[in-house]
Amino acid sequence: MSKEPSKMNQEFKPHITIKDIRDKNPCYDPIKYLPENWSGTLIDILDIKDCPAPDRLWVVLHFLNDTQNRIFASCVAYEALLAFTDEPDPRSINACDVAQKYALGLATDEELAAAGDAARDAAWDAARAAARAAARAAASAAARDAARAAARDAAGNAAWAAAWNAARAAAWENQIELLKLLIGDDL
Repeated sequence: MSKEPSKMNQEFKPHITIKDIRDKNPCYDPIKYLPENWSGTLIDILDIKDCPAPDRLWVVLHFLNDTQNRIFASCVAYEALLAFTDEPDPRSINACDVAQKYALGLATDEELAAAGDAARDAAWDAARAAARAAARAAASAAARDAARAAARDAAGNAAWAAAWNAARAAAWENQIELLKLLIGDDL
């Protein structure tokens, strides 16, 4: 009995070579991280610890089919929503859900467009609220002693940058683990 490939794996090339990677035109030569005669799976690419996470993600995403990329993107978007608030706007959550359904053929073009429009409205609402909060904070900061605030802000900016870099690295590693889950079972 033959098993039909799932929608997740249609047009999926599980075994790739250095030539296949070069054909995608990365901004570096893959032999920087792999031997010239290398061949392997996308999971193998994700497991190359010497290669920076963004580069591993770039390679793998260029070999996934449209369904896989859409599902991955909606999962990452959902995680990003939760990273900024415990209660993301329901319109944004719905857009992630509809995007996954669309990828699997369970939502129409119209449903996807409507969810996208609603998510865009949610983003604009959030941007306006953030701008108002920033204006209030700027007015408050202007009222404080400038020298003391500048010193404190400089120290805070350095700590914030370090925290941002750590969070970004952790997010990339989480995305790599997510990709392993999405493509690992069907290889």
